[in-house]
Amino acid sequence: MSRIGKKPVTIPSGVEVKVTDANVLVVKGPKGELQQEINKDINIEIEGSEVRFVRPSDHKDHRSLHGLYRALTQNMVTGVSEGYKKSLELIGVGFKASVQGQLLDLDLGYSHRILFQVPAEIKVSAETAKGKAPVVTIEGVDKQLVGQVAAKVRSFRKPEPYKGKGVKYVGEEIRRKAGKAAGKK
Repeated sequence: MSRIGKKPVTIPSGVEVKVTDANVLVVKGPKGELQQEINKDINIEIEGSEVRFVRPSDHKDHRSLHGLYRALTQNMVTGVSEGYKKSLELIGVGFKASVQGQLLDLDLGYSHRILFQVPAEIKVSAETAKGKAPVVTIEGVDKQLVGQVAAKVRSFRKPEPYKGKGVKYVGEEIRRKAGKAAGKK
């Protein structure tokens, strides 16, 4: 048995989990609502404040889906109850970030500004403190979407290994290189 698939998902108070007849798992909570289509082979049992996933056999496909749907459900429950958050730092001279509604405006040292349309489900904010690097914070209920938007923003200018300039996650360690040595005379 999958060790992840065997563990039940505990439902915190204020979160409602139900399965529609089309085998779609719906999770509602104080922060929003998420849906996930579940393979018809995997059975879902909702007992009190726990959700369990039961697979019909030890076939390779069933084993792989068993842990997957349990992990996705846990991420959905955590998302609608607490939410997910990623923070990005803009390291570099003159790097700026500002937000107008759902439009993220980035100045990352190119000849042009980068305008990024953020999905409606995501809340984005930019803060600049004097003497510190600008920080872009991405928040939402969908773990995958939060991570995808953060990775897309980071991809506009990945941190380079010599000076460390670029967009990096807060707390991310950049492997630095030594640069070229001065010539011998």
